Formats: sequence, C-alpha cells, structure tokens
Amino acid sequence: MPELPEVETVRRGLQPVLEGARLVRVEARRPDLRFPFPKDFSARLTGKTITALGRRAKYLTMHIDGGPVLICHLGMSGSFRIETSDGSDIPGVFHHERSKSAAHDHVVFDVVSAEGARSRVIFNDPRRFGFMLFAEGTPDTHPMLAGLGVEPTGNTLDGVLLASLLEGRRSPLKAALLDQRLIAGLGNIYVSEALWRAGLSPLRESGTIAKAGKKAAGQSERLAGAIRSVIADAIAAGGSSLRDYVRTDGSLGYFQHSFAVYDREGEPCSTPGCGGQIERIVQSGRSTFYCRTCQR
Repeated sequence: MPELPEVETVRRGLQPVLEGARLVRVEARRPDLRFPFPKDFSARLTGKTITALGRRAKYLTMHIDGGPVLICHLGMSGSFRIETSDGSDIPGVFHHERSKSAAHDHVVFDVVSAEGARSRVIFNDPRRFGFMLFAEGTPDTHPMLAGLGVEPTGNTLDGVLLASLLEGRRSPLKAALLDQRLIAGLGNIYVSEALWRAGLSPLRESGTIAKAGKKAAGQSERLAGAIRSVIADAIAAGGSSLRDYVRTDGSLGYFQHSFAVYDREGEPCSTPGCGGQIERIVQSGRSTFYCRTCQR
C-alpha cells in the first residue's frame, strides 16, 4: 500500500493541475470501488472549483468551493494519471509499479484551469481497494480521519511526545508505530527504516523507551528524529522527480536507492562497524527487516 511519502508526492504532482481548476465533467465508470460512490457523486462536483488539495496521513483531501470535501485513498494499487496536450504523467513514486491500463480507469475528472488550460485526471485502480467519499464540513470529523494521530512531518513529533504516546505500552515497538491512532501515516517500509536509523529493535517492548531516565529519553528522541528524517528524505526524493515534471511510469523513484534494511534480507548491515546482516521476520503478518546486531 502506498505510504505517506508516496501520497504526498502524488498530492504535489496533482496540485499544479487541480488547485484553482474547475471541474467541467466528472465521470464515475462503475458504482463503487472499495465502497459505493456517494449519492450524486458526479452532480455534486461538476461545475465546482477546487480550492485546495491537501493530505492527512495517507488520505488526499480535495476541497471544493461551496461543496463537500472529497476524501481519496489510493488503496493497494490506485494511482492518478494526468493527461494534457503534452502527454500523460503518473505523479508519485511507488514501491510497486502502477497500472496504466484503461480497463482500470474508474473515475475521470475533466478540468479547466483559471488560465483556460484543459486537463484530464484519471483514477486507475486494478484491485479497486481505493475509495472516494464526501466529508461534509471539516474532513477531520469524517469517520475515516477522526481519531488519527499526530503527523510524522515537521517538528511536532519529538521525543517527549513520542514517549507520552508509548508510555505503558507492552506491544512490540514496530506494532505501536504502525498504530494510526498514535502516529498517522507511518507504514511498514518507513517504520523499518526509522527503527534502523535509531538503532532500536522492532521487537523491543514499546514502553521501554518511555521510562524515566536519560537512556529512555535519548532513545525516544533518537527515534522521533529518525521518523521525521526518513519521511522527509523520502518526500524530498519523490518530490525531485515531480519538480521538473519528468514523466514517470509509476515505478519506484529515487528513495529505494536509500533503503538501508527494507527488502534487503541477507545483505550486510550498512551501520559503520556493525558487521551484522539484515534479517527478515514476520510481525502481525507483515515483513519486518532489521539488523539484530546493532538494533537493540
């Protein structure tokens, strides 16, 4: 499933085309994706202007002038394709290749910019696990977004806050970091990477870095910094492919070259002086990659 950096690069890729544009035609080519489309889906959007394109965790939010907020989720295989007179582009960088087959084009937005430029934005989703729903009023009150935790971007997430979120928890550290009620938008890939950067085992009890004392405080601060930096690095890497509007086939962009542990089972750990190797274990049915030598 696309993670926060992938969704953020999708948002940045769509933003120049959609923000300030008028939806002259909206076509839903089937009655549902993961969930049925909202009642009067096309009619409520057609003719409206998109005032802003946002993101909350792994959700895109399309703010409509005088209308509802459209909440979009890419699911397992969803992507947006932009078609202009100059060709087509799939914004975003993904660990797994995105489909370009027209058979899976399920929603089409025909838009006109304030300058009169016409574009078509198409949502393609082979597995149909994505969705589009309306939020009336503030999107944070919608059941899909209500209760989400702090964003792992910016400086809000620090060691003190992270320790308060993990205090008293006995679940494995990786499982706690994947709890969207605590930190919104963290996924499997970047949790593995952040734990490696922080030198902390995914198996350790999560509450251990929230105990009193300098050691735990140092661990929580180190982990908070690692989370922020790995997300920032991934966003920057994905964003660089969109900054110059280089066309992409939707395959993984630049950040995969920086993976330290993810999908590197059996390879030497790159921590200086470690000498260990990357292992793969399964936690709650999902792959975890780490080095047991330097991650304690």
